[in-house]
Amino acid sequence: MKKHNRKISLIGLGYVGLPVAVEFGKTQRVIGFDVNSIRIDELKQGIERTNEVDQHDLSAADIFFTSDADDLKKADFHIIAVPTPVNHAKQPDLSPIINASKTVGKQLKKGDIVVYESTVYPGATEEDCIPVLEKESGLKWKVDFNVGYSPERINPGDKSHTFKSITKVVSGDTPVTLDIVASVYESVVQAGVHKAPTIKVAEAAKVIENTQRDLNISLMNELALIFNKMDIDTRDVLAAASSKWNFLPFEPGLVGGHCIGVDPYYLTYKASILGYTPQVILSGRGINDSMGGFIASQIVKELIRDEICVKGSRVTVLGFTFKENVPDIRNTRVIDIVRELLDFGVIVQIFDPMADIDEIRKEYGIQLISNENELKPAHAVVFAVPHQYFTAKNWPYFENLLENNDGIVFDIKAKLDRSTTPQGIRLWRL
Repeated sequence: MKKHNRKISLIGLGYVGLPVAVEFGKTQRVIGFDVNSIRIDELKQGIERTNEVDQHDLSAADIFFTSDADDLKKADFHIIAVPTPVNHAKQPDLSPIINASKTVGKQLKKGDIVVYESTVYPGATEEDCIPVLEKESGLKWKVDFNVGYSPERINPGDKSHTFKSITKVVSGDTPVTLDIVASVYESVVQAGVHKAPTIKVAEAAKVIENTQRDLNISLMNELALIFNKMDIDTRDVLAAASSKWNFLPFEPGLVGGHCIGVDPYYLTYKASILGYTPQVILSGRGINDSMGGFIASQIVKELIRDEICVKGSRVTVLGFTFKENVPDIRNTRVIDIVRELLDFGVIVQIFDPMADIDEIRKEYGIQLISNENELKPAHAVVFAVPHQYFTAKNWPYFENLLENNDGIVFDIKAKLDRSTTPQGIRLWRL
């Protein structure tokens, strides 16, 4: 591990920023800043709602939690880790990172380094963020302060691939800056760093990591659409194909969250500005964004097949977060299934033990069932998100959720044992 003499601040203490702050906080004093004062108050009390940081690690880390931007003056190495979502038109929403740049810029001093971890399109750091830092600080880039970019690689819910165990891509605006940024991250990242030659290269590397995954999943989803028409179980096909040593282990499913379902739009947006209209990337995005509607249509078809009147029928949806075993609801595509069913007049009841009910109501206008005992018998159950809470219960749990223990179970990610499906239940898998 290399040593450095930098005083670190983290701007944005969410799924990305907090784990980074905690790791640095194990070796030195860190300033943890977030505009959400409620979040700051909770962290001061040791309350961590993302489940990304171990309680013991949080308590042991030397972090000064604050929502007062003046405290950032005490640091000289500022890491910005705020979200970069897309708007309803699927265009980049840079307002969080621009606002963070304004906040840091107002506190910037000569000799400071600002490192961005937020996912952006190539060129955003230099074209969009640095001018804000200069304007707010009155300082000159590369003369008074320097900038680096080190893309986040946090995988929510993954306890094996963590901040310190994943190789960190780093970049800087000068060779000296690059060396400093590398030494700071090398002090805590056990897997080491990869030095990218330019900031743009590092930005591009991040955005294509998730674009590649998005495209591979879209291929699986398209295959699922085709095999559904052929009455072939997609998982059986994948199991057979996976016996070949170089077959890539991707699966069909809903693609949401703050990365895979978002990052490709940053690349396609920038490409369109440069006069190029991406074909493959947008095609894959279109397929993945359509899967919720497809699943809803299959639910309606199966209800009709069972001679159940769709309007007024009851469907239970298990899981609402974008991914299993995490409370994160950002860009969850389960909402697509729910909204489509509601349009058909279906009575939809949703239960998710991991999700914040108030947050979902505020973000999506959907009311979840707070107590699973309040779930009424349904004609169909949609196993949308395979939280361990559900998979541990297995078939008896699902059977009891159906009216007369009879009906249809839609196992989106094929987590239930097909060979033990109870009599009277029909299983549908994507």
